[in-house]
Amino acid sequence: MNKNFITFEGSDGAGKTTVLKRVFETLNGSLETPVILTREPGGNRISEMIRNVILDRNNEEMDPKTEALLYAAARRQHLVETVLPALNAGKLVLSDRYLDSSIAYQGGGRQIGYQAVYDMNQFATAGLMPGLTIYFDVPVEVGLERIAKHRSVDEVDRLDVETKAFHNRVHAAYQQLVHDNPDRIVSVDATKSIDEVCTKVLTILDDYLNRSVK
Repeated sequence: MNKNFITFEGSDGAGKTTVLKRVFETLNGSLETPVILTREPGGNRISEMIRNVILDRNNEEMDPKTEALLYAAARRQHLVETVLPALNAGKLVLSDRYLDSSIAYQGGGRQIGYQAVYDMNQFATAGLMPGLTIYFDVPVEVGLERIAKHRSVDEVDRLDVETKAFHNRVHAAYQQLVHDNPDRIVSVDATKSIDEVCTKVLTILDDYLNRSVK
């Protein structure tokens, strides 16, 4: 666990990325500690290339285990090239998704299993976990409605167009992760307005960062 590593999780359509960008702008202008914002899969050239393969809607034949392994590969490159150098330099790293996403989407959604996905990622991460994870909780129906309303055809990816049953399994896996990791994961009601969610997240971060320096 690294206290300067903070991850943001949530089902598609939870508003996580929008809130995270606002939170980053606020923290970047108020903290003495340098802050970086990154994402998974992605965060550097190689990981972004893997992201494009994973999320390309033309890759319908991709096997679930291939998908999970590609996420793990992107995660490894993201850690080595982006996250670990920043943490070693004493920076605060805010990441849009991390290992919990793989457990929820591939372990739950693709039904590979929690433990199988966790185990394959131990090789990729060498056991590195964030000190805090903020989970944006939103009902599946609301998330899918937001995707349909706010994303263009070009922005909708291969996971967005999965069945409702798939997204229900993802949501259930996230709920289990929240239940199993109460000391690390804090759940936020993402059905609220963007301003309300931003305020809540900033309050959580302020409390966490103040506790971490003591």
